[in-house]
Amino acid sequence: MPSNPDVEHSDEFSRARTWLKPNQIERLRDVCLSEVVAPYLQDRNEVIVALLYDAGLRAGELCALEVNYLDLENGTVYLPSAIQKGSPPPATLELKPETVRLLRRYLRDRWKNTTALFPTRSSDRITTRSLQRLIEKLAVEANVRPLLAGGGIGEPTDVTPHTLRHSVAYRIIQIDGGRLEDVQLRLRHANRQTTDQIYSHLIPR
Repeated sequence: MPSNPDVEHSDEFSRARTWLKPNQIERLRDVCLSEVVAPYLQDRNEVIVALLYDAGLRAGELCALEVNYLDLENGTVYLPSAIQKGSPPPATLELKPETVRLLRRYLRDRWKNTTALFPTRSSDRITTRSLQRLIEKLAVEANVRPLLAGGGIGEPTDVTPHTLRHSVAYRIIQIDGGRLEDVQLRLRHANRQTTDQIYSHLIPR
C-alpha cells in the first residue's frame, strides 16, 4: 500500500520517484469511463485525472478548487495564494482545450450545486485522502505500473496524485523536448534549484 497521501508535503523537494507515460495517463482516463459507478462520478473522475496531469496540481490544490476559480472562456484556472504550498503569489494556469472540454461537460451535468469544484457523494468537497484512494483505485483497475527512479517498474498501488504531478515534468522533458525551466514554470517552483533537485534525473543522457 502507498504511504499516507500527506507524505507528498514532506517529500515535496526530494527526487521524483514515480511517474507515468502519456499512454498510461490515457489508460487512467479510459478506466474512469468503464467504472461501475454513476455517470456523474465517471465524468468527475476523468476530469480529476485530466486536470492533475494538465496543470500539475498538488493534491491539496485540486481539493481546494472552487468552481469560480475556473475561467473556461479563456481556458484558465486560478490558484489563490492560500491554496498553494508556501502561499506564493496567486497563479493563473492555462489549460489544454481537451481539459476545458471535459470541465464544461462535467459542470453542465454536475449532480451537486456546491462551491467546491469536486464534491463526493457524502460531502461537499473531496479530501486529499479520498483523492489518494481514488487515484490508487484507478491505477489498480487500469493495471498502470509507474516508472521508478533508477529504471525499475513499480506497482499500481505506488501511483499517487503526486505521481501525476511528476508525470507532467516527464512529459515536458521527455515528450515535448522542454527544459527544466519549463518544468519550473508549470509546476510553480519558487526557485530553479528545487526543480533541478527533483527532476534533473529525467533529462535524457
